[in-house]
This record gives sequence, structure tokens and C-alpha cells, in this order.
Amino acid sequence: MSLSLLTGWGTRYRNLTVLMQSDASLPLRLALVGMSGAGKTFWTKKLAAEGWTAISCDDRIEEKLASRLSAGGYAGINGVAAWMGWPDDAKYSEREAQYLEEEIHTLGEVLTSLDQQPEKPLVLDTTGSVIYTGNNLLMRLRRRMTIVYLAAPAEEQKLLIERYLSDPKPVLWRGAFQSKRGESARETVARCYPMLIGARRQSYETLAHCTLRVAELRDPAFDVAAFLSKIRGQLERGR
Repeated sequence: MSLSLLTGWGTRYRNLTVLMQSDASLPLRLALVGMSGAGKTFWTKKLAAEGWTAISCDDRIEEKLASRLSAGGYAGINGVAAWMGWPDDAKYSEREAQYLEEEIHTLGEVLTSLDQQPEKPLVLDTTGSVIYTGNNLLMRLRRRMTIVYLAAPAEEQKLLIERYLSDPKPVLWRGAFQSKRGESARETVARCYPMLIGARRQSYETLAHCTLRVAELRDPAFDVAAFLSKIRGQLERGR
């Protein structure tokens, strides 16, 4: 069975065929997907503390961009965001493309290396833009890992916007940032970010094997055991 996964913005969409299956014989390998600020890195670190092998796509992309970042005096994930600039900066489109190119390389390398540690549970902290990496990589990702979508409902969108404005992370807007006359960049973000979330939601949902609600994950009593139990429960019901 296959579904069509739509990615992109405006009139420029790509149809991506995503195989609706994963190999149940493999150890649990999780790929966390969702918008920036949804909690992917938080839960990756939680699982790492329990002994899971953890891979951060952001960290690996930063390494690949290191020479370009250092040339401008940038470092760290926030430095990557500063290097890319605001979506209305003249340099943004070119650097957005460079970032995506390195993200594609990073995901390809991660997937190729998975077979080298077949006995270990693993968690992959993807970027919010993983859905733009192309049909072939997304099919490989879905076959080799259990994809968990950390979903922010409408009432959580304001929090994600505030996090982006106060602690910017790299975001690929893919044309969703459309400023109006007299509007500041921050005002445009506040207006357009919900549309970006909406444009990506269908892609995340189609790609994922299971979905966890961000609000539920913020409960202090919701620990790693509960996190994994929720995932396994959804996978069992889906079989």
C-alpha cells in the first residue's frame, strides 16, 4: 500500500510515494519528526540518557557547514540560524538551498550506517525540514525506522512561534514567508508560521507510523517508559 505525500508550498508540490510499512523484526529505531520546538531534541536526549544510541541531524549538518559558518563567525545551532538569516534577507534563499543539500547528505549517511549497528536501539533527531529530502530518502527512512510525529495542535502554535522568535533555529520556509507592506519580519513570522505548520502537517502525518501529542508529552509524569509505551501501543494497534 502507498500514499502520496505532498511537500512544498504554494503551487509547487512534489508527489512523494511513501511505503506504508516497516520491518518489525528489527530492534526499535525511532526517527522523531515535527516542527522546531515540538520536543524532538528533548526526547532524543531523554532516550540517550537511558542508553540509546542518539543521532542529531542538526549537529551533523552544522559540522558539514562548519567552514561556511566559521567564515562569518557563527557557531552552534543558533549560529546556523543566524548564518541563514531571516527569510526576507537577500542571502536566505541561497543558504536555505545549501542547508537542504547538506541535510540530504546527512540523512543519506545516517541511513547507510544503520546496518552497521543492527543490534542497538537508536533514536534519530531529525530536522523539521526532513520532509523535503526527497522520495528515495523518505522511503528508506520509513522502511528502516519507526517514525514518530510529535504533533502540536492549534492551541500550541503560539508557543512554537514564541520559541522560534526567542530562540531561532534553522527553518526552511520554502516560500511560505510572504511579507506585507509595512510589516516587520517578526510580524510576518507570527502571521505565516501557522501556515507553514499547516503545510507540513499532512506530510508529517503521512510519513509517520505513529503520532504523539505535544501537550501530553509535557506532563512531568510522562517519562521515557510512558513515551515508549505510547509508541508501542500505537504500533500494535496498527498491525
